[in-house]
Amino acid sequence: MDLKVTTLEGKDAGKVSLSDTIFGLEPREDIIARVVRWQLAKKQQGTHKSKGRAEIARTGGKMYKQKGTGRARHHSARAPQFRGGGKAHGPVVRSHAHDLPKQVRALGLRHALSAKLKASNLIIIDDLVAAEAKTKALAGVFATLGLTNALIIGGAELDGNFKLAARNIPNVDVLPIQGINVYDILRRGTLVLSKAAVEALEERFK
Repeated sequence: MDLKVTTLEGKDAGKVSLSDTIFGLEPREDIIARVVRWQLAKKQQGTHKSKGRAEIARTGGKMYKQKGTGRARHHSARAPQFRGGGKAHGPVVRSHAHDLPKQVRALGLRHALSAKLKASNLIIIDDLVAAEAKTKALAGVFATLGLTNALIIGGAELDGNFKLAARNIPNVDVLPIQGINVYDILRRGTLVLSKAAVEALEERFK
């Protein structure tokens, strides 16, 4: 399928042919959800921790004698049922990451790209280059293009001025093609690809 290419100034820059195997799939929410869950689980720090009874700084001696008090039989005051005691089965430091087949991850990215095109939220820009590193100027360009919440994907190397000018604009993320991922595609309203990014995707999935 062919899609119109524009410049940053909003002028027509011809058309680009998009592969149906990347941008023409019928989006499957289950596959996309699996990839997003895998990404978010991998990002979790897993540093939550509570002290067990073996880690409590408290005497381990028997609280009172076994018989004759009329009370229950207890030993250490570190036990979970006592105030100040250890936590039973509490959270421990661990990794939340889990495996996901490489083919599923690749398929999830293709479905996310297809979903953006199907929703008419995909824009192809001829080249992502800024004459100067001025946030105000680039924000005006984005306003002309109607980009208020967008993920912008460039080629393998991003233009330095463009990257500096865009990094302080709210709700706009700029990534090289190596950093494209399903979660960032979905969390922003519009996906903007440079022609170099499209070529890199075609090469990656051919």
